[in-house]
Amino acid sequence: MNSEFDYLNSYNINDYERPSVTADIVVFTIRSKEAENFRKDPKNALSLLLIKRGRHPYKDQWALPGGFLSPGETIEQCALREIEEETSVTPASLMSVGMFSEPGRDPRGWIISNAFVSILGGSEGPQRAGDDADDAQWFDVNFEQNENGLYMLRLRHEDICLSAVLKEEKSRFGMTSFVIEDRGSLAFDHAAIIAGALTALRSRAKDFEMIFDFLPEKFTLTELQNVQETVMNISLLSANFRRKVAGLVEETDEYTEGAGHRPAKLYRRK
Repeated sequence: MNSEFDYLNSYNINDYERPSVTADIVVFTIRSKEAENFRKDPKNALSLLLIKRGRHPYKDQWALPGGFLSPGETIEQCALREIEEETSVTPASLMSVGMFSEPGRDPRGWIISNAFVSILGGSEGPQRAGDDADDAQWFDVNFEQNENGLYMLRLRHEDICLSAVLKEEKSRFGMTSFVIEDRGSLAFDHAAIIAGALTALRSRAKDFEMIFDFLPEKFTLTELQNVQETVMNISLLSANFRRKVAGLVEETDEYTEGAGHRPAKLYRRK
């Protein structure tokens, strides 16, 4: 064959088996819980957006928003389109957290998923189910390692409790992957995708990456600390936190109003 033109003219892509490609989106937000004492700041909960599947497979089970790549679009465009169609939520940005290609991960056939994580700040509008989703809800997230070294993922929305058991498989290039020991009632391999996305989020939160995305443009240092503590599931000493974050924020001339306690200085990200 003498030229690339001749090669491409004779090439038949159907000579090779090809997988279908999907995007799955792990969307986190932080929701405030009412404090028992009105003078105290509300307690925060890290929450995850899930949809209830309206079609087989895994009909009536909870899953991440997502769907199949359409001709002529990028995988990022697919991710944004799918989450808007299924939940009416529009993320401002997406971060890739890996590709999931384990054989048999989807009972419909050879399907590779590209997973993304996104963050919604408190000013975003409410979710609403659409397309092939029967419902869309925010689930509070709990993800901890037990005494046997396994990771327990627990998700709760009102009286709905979902859980899965996972084992850490490997960590390379700053990314950790998980193997599902018991997927519980979460569809597909979405428990592993959620675990990987949450681990990536926590890793970046250590250096204050991404945590500002949970907040409005102006915030108090207490609110910023609460976000980092909520994402990482830890408690921090205020003095140490403020010293570390001092170079990342700047004061404004504004203060909080009507919070039930002394007004606090508002800051913004530099």
